[in-house]
Amino acid sequence: MYYLLLAFMYGISILPLWLLYRISDVLYLIIYYVVGYRRSVVFENLKQAFPEKNKQEITQLAKKYYLNLTDMMVETVKLLTISPKELQRRFICDLRVLHDLYNRGKSCQMHLGHNFNWEWANLFCMQGVNYPFLVVYMPLTSKVGDRVFRHFREKFGSTLLPANDIKNSMLPWMDKQYLIALVADQNPGNPRRSYWVPFLNKMTAFYKGPEMTARRNNIPVVFVDIRKTRRGYYHATLKLAFEEPAAVPEGTITEAFVRFLEGNIREQPEVWVWSHRRWKHEYREEQKG
Repeated sequence: MYYLLLAFMYGISILPLWLLYRISDVLYLIIYYVVGYRRSVVFENLKQAFPEKNKQEITQLAKKYYLNLTDMMVETVKLLTISPKELQRRFICDLRVLHDLYNRGKSCQMHLGHNFNWEWANLFCMQGVNYPFLVVYMPLTSKVGDRVFRHFREKFGSTLLPANDIKNSMLPWMDKQYLIALVADQNPGNPRRSYWVPFLNKMTAFYKGPEMTARRNNIPVVFVDIRKTRRGYYHATLKLAFEEPAAVPEGTITEAFVRFLEGNIREQPEVWVWSHRRWKHEYREEQKG
């Protein structure tokens, strides 16, 4: 099953992007109008984040989101055959911040949100730096799906670290220079072991892990902002947020990332993943901190 699925994806991947976007248009119609994939979740999340928008504005924003979602699907499949030259033409990012940290012998943590297209961002970054490139991911319950997912990432040289065993996975890297990418807006499983921060008009739980690791090892933290400039083209900006994380009070890094991410979302909301159940947990005062 794994090889059949991979062969099918390679067959799609060799198609030109203009044709893949026509496929995306059809997928959008099916997912939004026919299947209605998580429409109630998307609309609920958008209303929560943008109470000032009326029903028509929320609907238009939702439609833009779903089209970006299907674009993300075909763009991810395209990773199997896209050339470095083509990727560099479509994804722009100044990596000097990372080059400087590497030349000074420092490792680096990159914090980013679920902004399209983070898969292209990972590949672009990995091809442009000298660091070993580590990516924390949550293993899929489907063994076939998980194997395909790993193939996409590891094909280009990334090292995947399972989030459910991150402590042991990091042991071989503790005495080495590395760059680790963390999608830092995941919904934590245990709300009592989280930072609670106001986010899009609601108290929201964020994992403590990214900040705790940065402060414990004093690893510089870089925030990543990804913008979609037009269909099939992206521009990412890197911000050196904390060069000495150990020197700042607990909670500072998470709070700063949340404010950074929220600002980016408000400027281009259609490129953030609204179909996640981001607010599954309700805040209680005793959970604060």
